[in-house]
Amino acid sequence: MERHGDEVHLNETEATAGVKATGLRFVLGISLLLIVIAMSLVWILGSVLG
Repeated sequence: MERHGDEVHLNETEATAGVKATGLRFVLGISLLLIVIAMSLVWILGSVLG
């Protein structure tokens, strides 16, 4: 943290408290892929068996 007169300047780590949600991207991506596969299977099996 640096002070310039009345201004306070924070770097990225200080501003975000050092936490980044990098794992969240993977969870969302994998979940989306699984939902697309599941919905495709329901649609395909529904049309074949129905």
